[in-house]
Amino acid sequence: MGLEHRPDKLEDELCFAIYTSQKIYNKFYAMALKEYKLTYPQYITLLTLWENEEPMMIKQIGARLNLDNGTLTPLLKRMEKDGWIERKHGEEDARRVYICLTHKAKSKKYEIKDKLTSCFAAVDMTPEEYKKDVALIKSIGKRIGVEDD
Repeated sequence: MGLEHRPDKLEDELCFAIYTSQKIYNKFYAMALKEYKLTYPQYITLLTLWENEEPMMIKQIGARLNLDNGTLTPLLKRMEKDGWIERKHGEEDARRVYICLTHKAKSKKYEIKDKLTSCFAAVDMTPEEYKKDVALIKSIGKRIGVEDD
């Protein structure tokens, strides 16, 4: 049988530790990405596109990021306005809209990644510790068993 836990003190709650850490990470990313005028959701959208290296449909991006169209559409419009992405209609089916990286997004890829790498130096973790902690957090999320719709 799993851990029996009865909520008692706020500072002992895993959910509060995750919530507090997420707020700190939001501030960290806001500062690190400020000079690029990118938000964290815009950054992870770029990461997805950089990782894929091919134009992606909005629903593919949404599935990868676990974001719905209502959240993703305004985010993509803002990124397009700011010159990070462009929309292209499919050649075979003009109803399909693909999101493509612009020259700006491609040329800033390593600069942005280097910036975040240097910011993460303050975390003072080994690569093994970092990977282990990421795996642990993912595992906790899966064990909770509640899917995000």
